[in-house]
Amino acid sequence: MDRIVSVAELETCIGVAGLGVKMKIIDHLDETAAGWIAASPIAFIGVATEDGPTVTAAGGPAGFAIVAGKTTLRIPLSAIDEASALVPGAGAGVLFLATGVGETLRANGRVARVDDQAVELSIEECFVHCAKALIRSAFWAGDAEDAPSEPGAFLDASRFLALATMDGRGLIDVSPKGDPAGLLLRSDGGRVTLAERPGNRLAFGYHNIIERHDVAALALIPGSTQVALLQGRAALTTDEAIRNGFVVEGKKPILATVIDTTSVALKASPALARAGLWSGLDPARHIDPAATLVAHLKLNREEGVQATMLRLAATRDVVAGGLKSSYKTDLY
Repeated sequence: MDRIVSVAELETCIGVAGLGVKMKIIDHLDETAAGWIAASPIAFIGVATEDGPTVTAAGGPAGFAIVAGKTTLRIPLSAIDEASALVPGAGAGVLFLATGVGETLRANGRVARVDDQAVELSIEECFVHCAKALIRSAFWAGDAEDAPSEPGAFLDASRFLALATMDGRGLIDVSPKGDPAGLLLRSDGGRVTLAERPGNRLAFGYHNIIERHDVAALALIPGSTQVALLQGRAALTTDEAIRNGFVVEGKKPILATVIDTTSVALKASPALARAGLWSGLDPARHIDPAATLVAHLKLNREEGVQATMLRLAATRDVVAGGLKSSYKTDLY
């Protein structure tokens, strides 16, 4: 394979995130993030372990997770499918989905404490992720009444996954991935290939894979409460023969992630069942991703003339227009 083994090679392939994209990241949970979390019936939690990352689902009625302070997120243990890896000091990342909203909210940090009732995370990063993964996967259109019962077939039919990667410091990133069935994942024996489509170029997960190859992914078929947890060692590749198998609308993915799996487990997710994502929940219409992005950009502490100009120029309508254009022209 034509593997990417350095950050320089990666940036040559996908480019570098602009300052405006970098400035959407803040170091706490502001009011807009708290509102998003309160509207979310489902989240995906990545956790660092000695053997690499793992990932699980957490869910319940919207508001099951609680913002207990500007840097404190509290999640009931009863809402989490598998909480055993959540130990104090472990890196953790959470991906929140608000009903009917394409964009997702990401919050990263470390486990601060665990008691009999809940885990508390100390948040160091918070930002909005674009809607491309959920649009491509048609996530909110759940139509999988009979999901495959064999792990490999389930992976092949998956349309969405939460990919957890881990850096050398043990910090976790959980990234959403989405595509039509058969074009997101391909399983072949002990190897799973994931198509990588255009994104915002922050590329946290890509950097982590270059630094430390261990990954974990929770794959699902929207409409089903089954999930497939796969773990293994990943590599990024630009191999054309591999990418040719994932063409959509005449466009090849820019990269592919090839995972040599160490384990694949198909299981029921009580969190997805409790969340009731595809049972007629009212959309969270009060969540405004563009307004949240603007709020975070203005809260970001980046200094300099360009940063100041970006804050002054950013408005909700300008950002919303940019998102709409990107989803229309750069989805694949």
